[in-house]
Amino acid sequence: MSCIRQCPGQMDIRRGVVSLATGAGAIYLLYKAIKAGIKCQPPFCSASPICIARLAIERERHGRHSGELRRLLNSLECKQDAYTKSMILHSITRCVYLLESEASACTNDDVTLVGSMLDDKDNSVKIQALNTLKAFSGIRKFRLKIQAGNPSLPAPPQEHAIKVLELISTIWDSELHIAGLRLLNNFPLPDFVHPQLRRVMPALMEILQSDYILAQVQAIRLLSNLAQKNDLLYDILNCHVHSNFLNLFQSTQPGSLLFEVLVFAERLSEGRSSPHYRAVKWHYNEQSLHEALFGDDSRLADRLLALVIHPEEDVQIQACKVIVSLQCPQDVGIRPSCPPSHSCFNNGE
Repeated sequence: MSCIRQCPGQMDIRRGVVSLATGAGAIYLLYKAIKAGIKCQPPFCSASPICIARLAIERERHGRHSGELRRLLNSLECKQDAYTKSMILHSITRCVYLLESEASACTNDDVTLVGSMLDDKDNSVKIQALNTLKAFSGIRKFRLKIQAGNPSLPAPPQEHAIKVLELISTIWDSELHIAGLRLLNNFPLPDFVHPQLRRVMPALMEILQSDYILAQVQAIRLLSNLAQKNDLLYDILNCHVHSNFLNLFQSTQPGSLLFEVLVFAERLSEGRSSPHYRAVKWHYNEQSLHEALFGDDSRLADRLLALVIHPEEDVQIQACKVIVSLQCPQDVGIRPSCPPSHSCFNNGE
């Protein structure tokens, strides 16, 4: 300590040396980072959002394609391990979203190549392929391609929609369910897929009753859309559900899930009250969705009344809509008032 007090000039020299070394080290690291950024090549460069952003900016500035998406698709055709294929597909997805003009220049064969990755043995590859197909489905010219498969194949094609339904019904993986259902919810399903939908309905109902919120929301959205199809309504209503199915209507559920469940209930109620559906005398299993929601012993009314005072306004409004749909048949427009109907609000409560 005495030395330091006696030699302030020496202390300044030491500080200068330390600062110089630190500065030189920082400059060297910065140089290495820039050099690595310049030299990085796809597909691994593409895994970085910074690299993709750089390519997007380059394309905007120069008004030309960077060629990144084409290079990635070409590399996907080569034999790769599962990790590399997942990384390439992830990068392709980013490119499709960020480089719209390059994505629009892709061909049907490119989408077919991505769709072929759904047959890979590795679930991570399947999931990334589903995400990439969803990205392509946002481009108009590829919507029917993804929805209906490849009509140019000599043999009957295995449509992507059918393949996706097969995957989510045979593989119990929440991330795969989310990716597959998001894709299916991104475009209207064609009528020729309905037979397959009937077969996978129990799996969709199981996903809905799982404990994974994101998968549940995607499953209920798909089921809500299918509930508007006359030829699928009975299959949905007669589907087996757990004895605690009405727990989905508890106020403790996340608001996003509650809202979707209530939309689903409203569409089911409207569908079963339509003249077309009421023209047939349907029979339901004791543990069916119909009995859980609309049966004589259903406690749906209690759950709905509790949701009328839910903190979230969207949930409140949707709960009221379900109550109205249960009390008033869909063809009420031709009647002066809502007649008494068989609903959980007219069972002497």
